Amino acid sequence: MPLLVRTWNLFHGNAVPPQRRAYLEQMVRLVTADAPGVVCLQEVPVWALDRLAAWSGMQVFGAVAARPRLRSARLGQVLTDLNHGLLRSAVTGQANAILLSPELAAPERWWSLLSKPGEGERRVCQALRVETLGVVGNVHVTTELAEAQLRRALDLVELYAHPGAPIVLAGDLNIRPGEGTVYDELAARGFSEPAPEIDQILVRGVPSTPPGIWPEERRRVDGRLLSDHAPVELTVG
Repeated sequence: MPLLVRTWNLFHGNAVPPQRRAYLEQMVRLVTADAPGVVCLQEVPVWALDRLAAWSGMQVFGAVAARPRLRSARLGQVLTDLNHGLLRSAVTGQANAILLSPELAAPERWWSLLSKPGEGERRVCQALRVETLGVVGNVHVTTELAEAQLRRALDLVELYAHPGAPIVLAGDLNIRPGEGTVYDELAARGFSEPAPEIDQILVRGVPSTPPGIWPEERRRVDGRLLSDHAPVELTVG
């Protein structure tokens, strides 16, 4: 059965240009409105992990990358509400999240640290084993370390997958095709053709459509352009 997969870096709920208030709920409702099968999210404020299920109607699997600096995600939210455009993730921390259709089952889940000491922002790779699909990985890597961290993520999702099982790797890869050699390595490992920008959904072991990038008008709500990234989507199966 064909399955719609999306990825979106939520920019901590900010619009472009950033506003004092955030639009995180509107973003989550927008990207899940047509009942996709899988949605991979990055730059999710930690406090919002508990809200994603209500906003999306989907199963939520979160992985905290950067912990809240005040040891309280809720207090971080209160402070950030004073000016989201200025504070972003300064005190709220940030997480990755995979949203899964209620009709799908994920019997196994993992997360692993991607960043090493001295590599700046804390980065994680999270993954689910989704019945009828395979392993879905969700990553957000650091720009100047993108190739090294992406290779680590690839090794991890391949380790999680049963031999020959399909893999879907999605997220903010912070490197474009043609920059470096990592996309050549992905092709050599059997992954699908990438999108032209840094946000990607890469598929191996199952047929998929080419990735599509949302046009700006699709993520513009009440005249505001939501996030500094566009959602990317494709259909597998």
